[in-house]
Amino acid sequence: MMLFRDARHVPSDLGPSVVAIGKFDGLHAGHRALVARMLDDARAIGARSVAVTFDRNPLALIAPSRCPRPLVGVEQKIDLLADTGIDATLLLAFDEELAAEDAEAFVERVLVGALRARRVLVGRDFRFGRGGAGDAALLERMGAVHGFSVEVMPDVASEGDGRRVSSSWIRELLDAGDVERAATLLGRPHAVRGEIVHGLKRGRELGFPTANLSQDAEGFIPGDGVYAGWLVVDETSYPAAISVGSNPTFDDVNRRQVEAYVLDEHDLDLYGRRAEVRFVTRIRGMVAFEGVEKLIMQMTEDVVRTRDVLRIG
Repeated sequence: MMLFRDARHVPSDLGPSVVAIGKFDGLHAGHRALVARMLDDARAIGARSVAVTFDRNPLALIAPSRCPRPLVGVEQKIDLLADTGIDATLLLAFDEELAAEDAEAFVERVLVGALRARRVLVGRDFRFGRGGAGDAALLERMGAVHGFSVEVMPDVASEGDGRRVSSSWIRELLDAGDVERAATLLGRPHAVRGEIVHGLKRGRELGFPTANLSQDAEGFIPGDGVYAGWLVVDETSYPAAISVGSNPTFDDVNRRQVEAYVLDEHDLDLYGRRAEVRFVTRIRGMVAFEGVEKLIMQMTEDVVRTRDVLRIG
């Protein structure tokens, strides 16, 4: 996948293109339906498939107090889009200049000038341009002038309850620790990514050495608790019992941590490596134990349950 971080960097011969525009936070089932339609349409007319997205939620600039935590970081989003098989992504910096740009000017500069769009796909609630003045109707009017068609993709409903799949719903599920349900909406296990750093080494003292993710890890950290999942380093997946929280038994950690105890591996040297923690299911909530012995007993049981969930012998 080609990646461009400025419309000026798009080569003049990239188009014609079919374009999907959106925040793509999490690249959940609704986003994937949009991308799949873009790929189909691009193949049908012999055009390039291009996702146009942003380096942050526009609310981070316009109304920071109302901006939700992102489900994925920028690099995660780029990788997820690349995995779909699209030709290119245009990742725009949502700064003061872009926020002030008229919707019409955005269409002419990005969709027409840079991408030579022949078809544009958006979601039902898509808005763009200064003050959110741009919508599908404006796109359709400009498309009639500049030679591109527009389709507003319908919402994707979850199986069972028919509720609209959305990034906000997935955040609710992750806050509650329901990583399994979140995974069904995402189409993959939810993950956070970061560098493995040194911690207090308390896990090692207890017989459960952990790989600790840095505080600037990418991705939405789910609710406190213990999870079964995977630690992925350099495309190698290690089964892991994952702790999220602030170690309430010792009450000396003032921030939430993501720590992964890799099953059956006690001599891994992963410090300084980039890793991804993938959550499969929540085993229990985070509680404070009365003494180290009870904590060790519970951690032993957590490992047993992790083996069962991951089907590790």
